[in-house]
Amino acid sequence: MEITEKLLESGLTRNEAKVYLELSKKGESSANQIAKELGIDRTLTYTILNHLIEKGQVTYIKKENKKIFSCANPENLLNSIKSKEFLIIELIEDLKKVSKQKQEEVNINVYEGKNGLRNFINLALKEKEILSFGFTGKVFTQLYEIPGIIKQIENKEIKIKIIASKEYEQNFKNKIKKFQFKFLKVHSESTTTIFGDYISIHLIKDKPIIIIIKNKDIAFSYKNYFNYLWKA
Repeated sequence: MEITEKLLESGLTRNEAKVYLELSKKGESSANQIAKELGIDRTLTYTILNHLIEKGQVTYIKKENKKIFSCANPENLLNSIKSKEFLIIELIEDLKKVSKQKQEEVNINVYEGKNGLRNFINLALKEKEILSFGFTGKVFTQLYEIPGIIKQIENKEIKIKIIASKEYEQNFKNKIKKFQFKFLKVHSESTTTIFGDYISIHLIKDKPIIIIIKNKDIAFSYKNYFNYLWKA
């Protein structure tokens, strides 16, 4: 890469690079001399020199009431790069903060088997409200400790609302008094449950499969959807 191109990469414009390089070769020079050497307008040369002075790349002294220009320490070329580096570092930190505010991290865990069901239930029991739709009741046949869990829910006064298929109405109606049920004519093989900042989707067939998602915004959206169905 030629010197001029390197100067451009350092942050100088093409005209600034030409004037800077000319001054480097001459050591010191007047604006008139530079203009003649480079074949550019004298007024433009003064403008370029003033820009270079502002950037800390050129200095001048007065000799016999005439400004004589020279290049500052070449290491000053690093100053603009360093200032940009600091600015970009600050910008990156600001963008990270904005990004965190706009989009909360989504955590997803997948569990299998009866212990997976237990993990899900233990997590849900930490909340004051549990909303569930597509409920099949198959979970009751999987764990021997379900009666104890129901008693725990009643003792903790956890609010439970369940939307289930009408085909299961006789299975649940009046059997669990503390739970609130709504029955719709919709068949579902999987159950979606909302609790706190979590959503769980579980399917119980040969082996239970439970997907647990943690995200405040997603949970909020699902809760609104549940409430819409509940009021329908």
